[in-house]
Amino acid sequence: MGLRGPLAVAGAAVVGCGVLMFVDPNQPGSLLPPCPLYALTGIQCPACGSTRMVHALLHGDLVGAWQFNAVMLVAGLPLLAWLWVRWLRAARDGRPTPPVSRKVGLPVVVLAVTWMLVRNLVS
Repeated sequence: MGLRGPLAVAGAAVVGCGVLMFVDPNQPGSLLPPCPLYALTGIQCPACGSTRMVHALLHGDLVGAWQFNAVMLVAGLPLLAWLWVRWLRAARDGRPTPPVSRKVGLPVVVLAVTWMLVRNLVS
């Protein structure tokens, strides 16, 4: 597969950002669907607000991005970038992407669960 996988994901991210430049997920009846978990249960998942966060970032609204999903802004985006770079390097070198160690995986899971609990109990 080589570089096709990581480059396809990067291309999809660019296309997604292009859509978010022109489609406002905050508007009622937006082209973009709501979080399925939230729509069905009213419970916010750890990533709820991420689409609106990216929309705000693309429009230079850092405060708005923070308000939509602070944890995804501060921890999620850098983590996704790091995972993508690991994948890209492994693909470039023709080797499998190494698994994420427990030193990284466990804190990410704990942070996600804690964020989900806090945002649902506080709001």
